[in-house]
Amino acid sequence: MLARVWSASIVGIDAIQVGVEVDVSGGLPGITVVGLPDTAVQEAKERVKAALKNAGYAFPMRKVVINLTPADLRKEGPSFDLPISVGIMAASEQVNPELLGDYLFLGEVSLDGSLRPVAGVLPIAAAAAQMGIAGLVVPADNAKEAAVVKDIAVYGLKNLAEVADFLNTPAAYQPVRWDNVKESASPQLHPPDLKDVKGQTHARRALEIAAAGGHNLIFVGPPGSGKTMLARRLPGILPPLSFAEALEVTQIHSVAGLLKNRGSLVSDRPFRSPHHSASGPSLVGGGSFPRPGEISLAHRGILFLDELTEFKRDVLEFLRQPLEDGCVTVSRTRQSVMFPAQFTLVASTNPCPCGYFGDPIQACTCSPRQREQYWAKLSGPLMDRIDLQVAVNRLKPEEITRQTSGEETETVRQRVQQARDRTYHRFQAEPALRCNAQMQSRHLKQWCELDDAARNLLEGAIRKLGLSARASDRVLKVARTIADLAGEEQLKTNHVAEAIQYRTIDRMQ
Repeated sequence: MLARVWSASIVGIDAIQVGVEVDVSGGLPGITVVGLPDTAVQEAKERVKAALKNAGYAFPMRKVVINLTPADLRKEGPSFDLPISVGIMAASEQVNPELLGDYLFLGEVSLDGSLRPVAGVLPIAAAAAQMGIAGLVVPADNAKEAAVVKDIAVYGLKNLAEVADFLNTPAAYQPVRWDNVKESASPQLHPPDLKDVKGQTHARRALEIAAAGGHNLIFVGPPGSGKTMLARRLPGILPPLSFAEALEVTQIHSVAGLLKNRGSLVSDRPFRSPHHSASGPSLVGGGSFPRPGEISLAHRGILFLDELTEFKRDVLEFLRQPLEDGCVTVSRTRQSVMFPAQFTLVASTNPCPCGYFGDPIQACTCSPRQREQYWAKLSGPLMDRIDLQVAVNRLKPEEITRQTSGEETETVRQRVQQARDRTYHRFQAEPALRCNAQMQSRHLKQWCELDDAARNLLEGAIRKLGLSARASDRVLKVARTIADLAGEEQLKTNHVAEAIQYRTIDRMQ
């Protein structure tokens, strides 16, 4: 007898419907899996055989052929265990096959017949709803994640016995409901507060501008000046994720397998901080079966690179295209996948190898040649893409001992939200734009028009600092954000002047 069960496979962060055809016929007992299965799928036949027997179901002692369609799509992972099990039970007439065409099955099967969670359930649920599938049958631990998609019924089951009972008596089961208040994958209970930061008025201002406009930011200063502490407080002043943005972020984390036992929806903006020993593929994504890297996991959030100059130069060059395009494409022989990567880059570094160049307290021991080689690790095109370049000095003794603190995170967040609201209103006709940093040249002509005084100031800065066309455009974007924070629509000379201040360490040596 032939049975067909629907499942799905992940390519990048997109789900593709997969048919699992099981044929039980006469011949020597054995099981064959065809349709470009990887090792984990090939091993499914042994897991399924033991699971069915231990769960109290008969495994047919006949010839069993399992075909995974489309045949030219590589199938990977243990998520096909459940559809293969269901197909075998249906083909051997142990369950009612009438409902198989209406549901999509996904899950790993343990040897005792219990169902284990798998990665990538959320994008599959979203795709299943668009395919017209009536319901999704997944392991109980994946049910809340899949139930975020409201247009499809999700059934979270614990073992093969429940799956068989569901197919025979579906009316006895109720779909899982998602509570958007209680279900959160990453609650941030105690975010670091800006009020803990003493002094550093200039750096705090740069954080506020970066949050309001989505601008890339680098802090340069000696050890102990507070660069990392400042960077880790940026997520707290960013506006919250919208539901659509949260879905985007959660789908990426789901594919990466980061949602297991963590809830259903990522509610906070990501903050990713890879070590400086990270490789290029770990940043951009890759592998034989491409998976998202750190820059995609930072989508709609922050990618923090501490000690930027300690990263290998070729690794940093991988950032140039994602910073410009907001996505990264990973090409392999059989397929090419695209991962979203609209993130804010925040970096920190010392001004020289010893860390004390320009420090008024401790003398620098580096030669000019050493400083030149140190900064040569950062290419001009990469620095062009960093909008805000801020020098952070060590605090004076009186600032360290002073008991007064700065503004609280909540106060700054409110100003950032007001500036973002002005941005959203301005970009109503451009839904792809979410912040000023994403503006293109045509948008600058429309929303960043300068008067004669401001234009002359910018032209002088371009000559004196040697700014490229890309860098000058980013000055305009920062000036637009500064004006939004001030509640002003027209760019003025003071807005441009402040924006220029953040380009003065392009090539510090």
